[in-house]
Amino acid sequence: MSECNQFEACQKHFEAIHGKLDRLDEAVRGNGRPGITVRLDRLEQDAKRQGRLVWLIVGAVVTVVVAWIRSKL
Repeated sequence: MSECNQFEACQKHFEAIHGKLDRLDEAVRGNGRPGITVRLDRLEQDAKRQGRLVWLIVGAVVTVVVAWIRSKL
């Protein structure tokens, strides 16, 4: 393979890799749309809210059960 053909082959490979890296960067950062980092942050915030809600419900149920038991005594 001549040096010119090698350069052209490498250039095509580098262009393909560059295109793939651009798509990955766009997926992570978002480029005007929510990217992976923003979406992950939103999921983590929702999980925290959901955890707080579960503890609130558990606390309310425990309170109701304790109040019911006290009323029976």
